[in-house]
Amino acid sequence: MSQDQILLTLSCVNRAGIVAAVSAYLFQSRYNILDASQFDDTATGRFFMRVMVNPVTGPADLGVLCRGFEPIAHSFGMHWTMRARAEKQRVMLLVSKFDHCLADLIYRWRLGEIPMEIAGVISNHPRQTYAHLDLDGIPFHHLPVTRETRLEQETQIWRLIGEAKTDVVVLARYMQVLSDGLAAKLEGRCINIHHSFLPGFKGARPYHQAFERGVKLIGATAHYVTSDLDEGPIIEQDVERISHHSTPEDLIRKGRDIERRVLARALTWHLEGRVLLNGKRTVVFAD
Repeated sequence: MSQDQILLTLSCVNRAGIVAAVSAYLFQSRYNILDASQFDDTATGRFFMRVMVNPVTGPADLGVLCRGFEPIAHSFGMHWTMRARAEKQRVMLLVSKFDHCLADLIYRWRLGEIPMEIAGVISNHPRQTYAHLDLDGIPFHHLPVTRETRLEQETQIWRLIGEAKTDVVVLARYMQVLSDGLAAKLEGRCINIHHSFLPGFKGARPYHQAFERGVKLIGATAHYVTSDLDEGPIIEQDVERISHHSTPEDLIRKGRDIERRVLARALTWHLEGRVLLNGKRTVVFAD
């Protein structure tokens, strides 16, 4: 990945001249457009754009490019970000007893498949729960929680997020419901993964419930966390077909596989600036 590539994302009320203004500015600043995606949501009247650029000559100057773009962004009322593509964001992973998503993300991180820095792992279970995982070099924080200590524990979570300069929080099968206050603080930068079925099954042993109902599809959903439990803007989903031969253990095994890949895709797309919030929905410029 070139150190000089810069990523620009933006959204605003749609009107004529947005693409022309952005393209003209980049051209005048002597930057070459390597990749561009855009979407006009006719239902909401909003426009979304993701652009990757690099300098025609010389090194990229992110500060200068940002300052020059500010008047354009202001004139169109844009919500926008601009950053160096090579800059890795810091991700805090929260996990409970089920560690398949945690193990998968760490494995992909060590292979270099997901462009991030792991800021740490926070769990309501002790470190020996994950003795079989390679956590070498990753800060681990055990924060047990009870109904009576929930707010105190969340205060510690928020402190660790800040101290680690965390950009993104991932609930990698973290089986504690975040308070409305913490969910609001993490708006747009906290991703959760959960099993999703047709029909939906809540409570204990969802895969066994699905088996008893004879479901034909099981799946998983990755979404941004909001105060509405499991109802935040959806980033990615996937399903897998089930037959009458499948046992509850088969459903659990297949479900974990789906959860792993759905969460990995959602996190990767977020880190690459491919996911833009659109009210209760998302615009995803996936490959």
